[in-house]
Amino acid sequence: MTNPPHARGALGAMYAGLALTVLATIATYVDRGTTHLLADHIRADYPTYPQARVDSAVTTYLVVLSVIGALSVLAWLTTARAVKAGKRWARPTATVMFVIDTSVGLTGLLTNDTSGETGLPLTMGWAGMMPCLAGVVAVALLWRRPRLA
Repeated sequence: MTNPPHARGALGAMYAGLALTVLATIATYVDRGTTHLLADHIRADYPTYPQARVDSAVTTYLVVLSVIGALSVLAWLTTARAVKAGKRWARPTATVMFVIDTSVGLTGLLTNDTSGETGLPLTMGWAGMMPCLAGVVAVALLWRRPRLA
């Protein structure tokens, strides 16, 4: 049995979202080893923090973002498997996952910490929003009515 065209397109968008999620999660580790964007952001927001406290804050962010990334990967894989299998609960589940993922992404992008600045640098916040673009495409394709021949 083959999937209808809208399900195949939705699966493609879901796999793109999965890839974007993995890339956004890996980017935090690449930053820690190269550009130090997150550490510089924390240091600028809290200039009195000693380096050990900045390092601790970066590590905390990495753990939180890794857990979010892992849960998102699990959600993408579970939802894609349900769509591929033609499960009745796939569309509502994909929609709920999209709403949750977008809420988490917006929280990371827009939430201010005690310094009055966003907790994450804007580039990292926007990187966390990228999988949501794939999610909106996937959900739109899943809810689209099939064309009549």
